[in-house]
Amino acid sequence: MITFLLSFVALVLGYFLYGRFVERVFGPDDRPTPAVAKADGVDFMVLPGWKIFMIQFLNIAGTGPIFGAIMGAKFGPAAYLWIVLGCIFAGATHDYLSGMLSVRHGGANQPELIGHYLGKTTKQVMLVFAVFLLMMVGAVFVFSPAKILGDMWEPAVVTEQAGQYTFWIVIIFLYYLIATMMPIDKIIGKIYPLFAFSLLFMAGALMVMLFVKWPSIPELWEGLPGEALTPKAVFPALFITIACGAISGFHATQSPLMARCMKSERQGRPIFYGAMITEGIVALIWATVAMFFFYDQPTPGYEQIAGGAAALNDAPSVVTIISKDWLLAVGSILALLGVVAAPITSGDTALRSARLIIADFIHLEQRSIRKRLYVCIPLFAAVVALLIWQMSDANGFNMIWGWFGWSNQTLAVFMLWTVTVYLVQQRKPYVITLIPALFMTTVCTTYLFTEQLFTLPRIWTWIIACAAVLVSLTWFFLWYRNYKSKH
Repeated sequence: MITFLLSFVALVLGYFLYGRFVERVFGPDDRPTPAVAKADGVDFMVLPGWKIFMIQFLNIAGTGPIFGAIMGAKFGPAAYLWIVLGCIFAGATHDYLSGMLSVRHGGANQPELIGHYLGKTTKQVMLVFAVFLLMMVGAVFVFSPAKILGDMWEPAVVTEQAGQYTFWIVIIFLYYLIATMMPIDKIIGKIYPLFAFSLLFMAGALMVMLFVKWPSIPELWEGLPGEALTPKAVFPALFITIACGAISGFHATQSPLMARCMKSERQGRPIFYGAMITEGIVALIWATVAMFFFYDQPTPGYEQIAGGAAALNDAPSVVTIISKDWLLAVGSILALLGVVAAPITSGDTALRSARLIIADFIHLEQRSIRKRLYVCIPLFAAVVALLIWQMSDANGFNMIWGWFGWSNQTLAVFMLWTVTVYLVQQRKPYVITLIPALFMTTVCTTYLFTEQLFTLPRIWTWIIACAAVLVSLTWFFLWYRNYKSKH
């Protein structure tokens, strides 16, 4: 618990110290924002700053800082190190700069920004990549809340099939369709702050219980690797497993939604950097709760799900068991609703982002419902097909999540290189994004070849990692030399 307290303090200080430094590097000013200059009553409109923060926090949260932290806790104290350092120096920096870059470019979506700074070919690749990632978010963020909702009313055995939760899946998916179509202030602007409160209540209540129980869990100075709860090595698996609590490319697809609602650029640090730090705190709390669950005193019900250490669909059951055991009836309902709201709200804004990305690409305005339907109908049909396949295959959810995790971090890689190029062009200290870009490029490349595509001896992890660093640095310095020669 000492490591938990130190990590909590570090995240708070990171917001006030490093967050302010990153803000000064970017340099927000008083120019008109897209919400003012391009107001359309649907996607571009001024919202109160506190409401934008709550929506941004809920949009980026999803299941990542909860389920990812639970799975990451199996790596032991190394999870703390990644959440703190990743969140402050990589994730929050990524979120702030990508969000502010969108503001500076009229609320542009992620593929547009990547294309502007990394070239048209990269833009086309990233457009397809981003839309497919958002479709996977829509699919995977249906099943996990449906499972929790189903278990709240009728507890189920973990090994049962996803078809058991069909009713909730249909309800959530219908909500996605409605929320994606409606103007942003009609549903998202009104109920998301309430959902965000539920999620924050859940995190706060669990933090109080941690102080009450003061569990005996591994501390950072006792060694980074955890006990043998997972067969995967810390590098690179930890950095893919804990994504949204440290750094996530999905966030850069959500930031333009709020970049289109800000009245002033000076709201950027609390909205973008602050929301990521808040998410890191949520991940920190859940990682600590999970360490108690795995290392100290197994909570009642643990024996039902402890068999598969790396099985993703164990995480919803961990959430259900812990919430009911620690927070009793009323508290557990509020906590579980917060956990349910996070993936549902991330799912619908993911599909909203996909609609806007596609509409921008084909130059189709989105003021009229009819033209929104032109994009939504084929988009939702594709997500339904992905969802049906996921439910028909016993390992479909885990397979989609594995590729989602890699795709998510790969998207962060491209955004980090984008903001690095931007900082170079603006003659600003680009090292703040160059180092995270190099690290995440190495993580994603290594994970792809050693975890997703092949099962290779451990020595290959380091060979591929070194190769990724050398190739990335070579590309960057060749580009940098060419850019300097022209300017």
